[in-house]
Amino acid sequence: MSLKKPTIVIFDMDGTAVRHINPRLLHVLEFFDSLAYKISKIFAWAFKRKGKGAIVPEWHDPEWLNSDKKKPRLLVHRAIHKFRRKPVEQIVQPCLGLYDVLELLKENNIPLALVSNGLGKGYGHDILQKFELEKYFKTTVFREDITNSKPHPQGILLALKLMKLEPKADDVIWYLGDRHKDVIAALAADKIIDSKIVPIAVAFNAAVAVMEKNLGSDNIIMSYHDMYDQLRVMFGSELKISVKATA
Repeated sequence: MSLKKPTIVIFDMDGTAVRHINPRLLHVLEFFDSLAYKISKIFAWAFKRKGKGAIVPEWHDPEWLNSDKKKPRLLVHRAIHKFRRKPVEQIVQPCLGLYDVLELLKENNIPLALVSNGLGKGYGHDILQKFELEKYFKTTVFREDITNSKPHPQGILLALKLMKLEPKADDVIWYLGDRHKDVIAALAADKIIDSKIVPIAVAFNAAVAVMEKNLGSDNIIMSYHDMYDQLRVMFGSELKISVKATA
């Protein structure tokens, strides 16, 4: 196992912490989110930078990191959720094994955060409250909290800032996501801070990105049950259990 024990863990929400009962809705949300991201970058390239440079600048470019400080209006996102009439528990469910992993991380004093491209108001915060997930996360970052959505690393960087942590060079930060853009965002953030940020794929789309980036199969964990077993070994939980049993 090449993965190192995490000292901080950040979760994506849709498709990672919770799964959609109707996967088509998730695909619609992801499609419009990706489309809005691409359109915003094309407009910024055409009008702000006069067609100069790459449409999406390099991840470490300070001008790009500090761009678009004006809060987005998110009209498409808000329209989708405005016309959504079902309560969140009829739309999503926590992924199987999620609570076991969260409890294990909590027991081992691992700071947790959640970073999502989805809206918090009227959606994300409702999910966290309904399924009693708020207590696990030191901070949450939703789409209205940032100016640039994933694959931009801004959400991850903001989460670390809001956690009031100063990640050190020997820290290992896991970022769990189900989409290609989650992997790209984690790799982008890894180039900016001193700590190691490791993308962990929890679904096929992200797994493809992991393989494309030659990160290795250890960065793919398709089940929280498998993740729980791996974390138990990393934290030495099996040893603790055996000691208690013989005491």
